[in-house]
Amino acid sequence: MQVLFKNSFGAQLPLHEVVGEVVQFLKNDTASSYKIIIGTDSLHLPSKNADFVTVVVVYRVGNGGRYFWRGFEKGKFHTLRDRIIQEVLFSIDTAKEVLEELKKNSDLLPHWDFEIHADIGENGETKTLIQEVVGMIRANNFEVKTKPESYAASKVADRHVR
Repeated sequence: MQVLFKNSFGAQLPLHEVVGEVVQFLKNDTASSYKIIIGTDSLHLPSKNADFVTVVVVYRVGNGGRYFWRGFEKGKFHTLRDRIIQEVLFSIDTAKEVLEELKKNSDLLPHWDFEIHADIGENGETKTLIQEVVGMIRANNFEVKTKPESYAASKVADRHVR
């Protein structure tokens, strides 16, 4: 089953169309620099399941951006660590899919950086997970940002969890 992303108008798009929109956004201003960012946030539900939201953000540095999101409920999560690890795995999988699609459209695109934002930080319960999470993301050859710099996960995705 393919999980569709939503855009700001609520339209549902498969990943290849999301990447097509990202590519078009990049081509609209080839003189600018860009960041393409993947982030996931989740919310522990009373049922012990978790509501996950993954976002794809394209940011024209200093000049705004767009984002796309997909949400779904998954499994039983009894610990915060398990839920955070699952967030990271969703982000890594989505990042790999996005990069695969971007490779198909790489002709004459302006410079862009690629990051994964993890919803963890030095303050709070997640501080003990920083090394593990950063290591997982870097082991997959992605740049990683944590709080307070991880706005794709901690701000954008957070807006859409139930």
